Amino acid sequence: MATIAGLSGNQFLPSSKDYSEWQWQYATSTHEVDHDMNPGLIVQPHTKEDIKKVILYAKAHDKAIAIRTGGHQYSGASSTGPNNIQLDLRSTFRAPADLVYVEKGTRSFVRASVSHSLGEFNAYLGKHHVFVPHGQCTQVHVGGHAQTGGYGQLGRSFGLFGDYIRTLEIIDHNGEEKEITRASDPELFYAWLGGSPGNLGVLTHFLLEVNRDSDYVGSLGLRAVHLYDTAKLRKLLGHLAEMSDDENFPRNYDLCISVLSASFDILGLLGGLDEKMKEEHPEIFGHDGNPVWPRMIVVYAQYVPFTPADKPDMNFFEQLKTGCFFQSEVEKKPMSQLTSQWIFRNTREFDLPYVKRTYVTKSKTLVKDGWVDWVVGRMDEIVEPSTNGQWLSAQLQCFGGKNSMFTRNANNGTSYSWRDSTMCMTIDNFHKPEKKAEAEAWEAKNDAEAIGPQGIFSKEDRRVLWGSYGSFDLDSVWETYYEDRPKYERLMRARKMADPNGTFTPNTFCVKRAE
Repeated sequence: MATIAGLSGNQFLPSSKDYSEWQWQYATSTHEVDHDMNPGLIVQPHTKEDIKKVILYAKAHDKAIAIRTGGHQYSGASSTGPNNIQLDLRSTFRAPADLVYVEKGTRSFVRASVSHSLGEFNAYLGKHHVFVPHGQCTQVHVGGHAQTGGYGQLGRSFGLFGDYIRTLEIIDHNGEEKEITRASDPELFYAWLGGSPGNLGVLTHFLLEVNRDSDYVGSLGLRAVHLYDTAKLRKLLGHLAEMSDDENFPRNYDLCISVLSASFDILGLLGGLDEKMKEEHPEIFGHDGNPVWPRMIVVYAQYVPFTPADKPDMNFFEQLKTGCFFQSEVEKKPMSQLTSQWIFRNTREFDLPYVKRTYVTKSKTLVKDGWVDWVVGRMDEIVEPSTNGQWLSAQLQCFGGKNSMFTRNANNGTSYSWRDSTMCMTIDNFHKPEKKAEAEAWEAKNDAEAIGPQGIFSKEDRRVLWGSYGSFDLDSVWETYYEDRPKYERLMRARKMADPNGTFTPNTFCVKRAE
């Protein structure tokens, strides 16, 4: 591999001094070798003209391009191997014109580039008193987030981040700029938004319709921290399961529960409550001021009114904060401020290799099936021992019910899968390198008991593109990411149209091109 002539941006070959710094991403610690995360060339374009030159070079030299905006995908799908190129867009589009707020009558819009992180994007929306549902990890970038859905704290009440995208601005396989809307090109709009973890071109910008704080006056939020206790965890997850099972639960509420092993930097999850935590619990900061965190259960709960007649049921919050170690009280704040509090400031849960799992289910019988006792037992096996060389990071969130916008936004022209799901469960095992076999065995037991015809969590294997696990050959496991064969074949045809030469097929975790 050689550098590409005529580019104004940076280029890094494996022999370059800083290559390893730019090659690293979230999945490198675990999948650098087995998923071949060592690009032959990393390009950081400064302009669209740079991007066009990279595309034409790749096409002429039979190279493929992996596109990275943040690089947070669990399996490393935004990287590639030595014969291919990684296009790193983290710093490409960061001028004032790349993040613009516009009002048109009673509607508000933001044109954003893919180069902004969720933390930056959320802060910008807050300045304009608007909001949109999105994820919680500060360093996830909006380009990949848009294409894989944008799961986050407002999932029930407002749906997915990608549901609010109105226009996509791309550079295609011929190096030509195009604008895609649902009206102008429904097949490509459908495929871009949910259709493939590989790219169908280079997404540079998109137009989002956003919500105004002034239309949702009276929103409430709670952040509560509980010291880890199996009885308390069972009670809290019982509330979550009851909410998930209730088809008629009001749209107004969202609930997310995280469970974390000791030494996790809990302040990164509390969005500005650092000083209050220090004041109330100086004991965890020690003599040198460095916090030593115990095992924790963290609760995020939210209410939003949709009509003037809507009134919150305060018992929803009270049952979640009984016996808290630390909590924020139920705060009445504009939605744009609440969404900033759901942002995780941590870049990474634990600085260790991991075995990750994200499951989704459409079950409405979690309580009856004994899921709560099962999942508490599985978590306790990792969290309770203090010297097992394994650390748990779990997040469980309700998405379902007939009132949920996650469900009701299905068939909106996007292809995000499993829109009838009721709950999403991420249950990750971070481990010392020598404990890899034990971590894999623990997750394998979760797979066997939670998923399948007799599964206690889901009767079918449902996965999400941002949280992929298992086989890295997407075509061999397509049915775990897409609902049926006609949908998958529709996406195969879209890939053939958008990526006829495989220019944007940089690894095996991509939808296969139609014959």
